[in-house]
Amino acid sequence: MNWQRILSIVEVTTAALLTIAILLQAKGAGLGAVFGGEGNVYRTKRGAERVLFMSTIVLGVLFAGAALATLIIGTRSS
Repeated sequence: MNWQRILSIVEVTTAALLTIAILLQAKGAGLGAVFGGEGNVYRTKRGAERVLFMSTIVLGVLFAGAALATLIIGTRSS
């Protein structure tokens, strides 16, 4: 397997995981307002919500790095 193929697999995998992480965050964002609570009250992230938030950041950085590496390797091999 060459590097470009490996990076493409990493890129697709991180894109799928990043999409799932973002959708899970958006689903839990407005649940306070649904049950009569204020939706715009600031609170700290704890537990699973914090882990999901941090993993979204890590997946975003990995995706950007894989995309950049794919671009660099693609221009060198042409």
